[in-house]
Amino acid sequence: MSFIAEGTGEENTMSVSRRRSLYRTVLALALGMSCLAAQADEFTGGDELAGASELGDAPINFPGSSIIGQHATILQQGSANVANLTQNGSSLLGNIVQSGSAQEAYILQQGSNLMASITQQGYGNQAEISQSGSDNQAAITQNGANNSASITQTGTGLQSSISQSGNGQSVEVRQLH
Repeated sequence: MSFIAEGTGEENTMSVSRRRSLYRTVLALALGMSCLAAQADEFTGGDELAGASELGDAPINFPGSSIIGQHATILQQGSANVANLTQNGSSLLGNIVQSGSAQEAYILQQGSNLMASITQQGYGNQAEISQSGSDNQAAITQNGANNSASITQTGTGLQSSISQSGNGQSVEVRQLH
């Protein structure tokens, strides 16, 4: 299992070699996230207001989607952010990226070939992904303040994506197969 964590603040200390390694990982993650954004823009035809119904059955296509083993990444910038990523199984990928303050993100994955990603920018956002089974993909992106999002998936081949921009929004997706 791989685990990477970064934080800013008085309580965070990290060796120079770990910082260099982390820098390389962050750079790779940033490049991967920009690929995700480009894929999403291409998928919706560049229309910023494209309806959620256009998502259909399209795969999320996480960077490095042919994963082996377990990979977990948590990147935090700001203060009072909370992140928890728990994985049990094989071929699992989990990413949490937080920028801002007082945000909470939780990922729980149990099974095989599962991918989950939470990206938060702003203040007071809450996100949770819980999935079990195999070949499932889930993503939550939040920009703004006091948004709440939850994805629960159990089964095989399930895909969900939530994107929130603004303040005070709440959404929940549950799929049982």
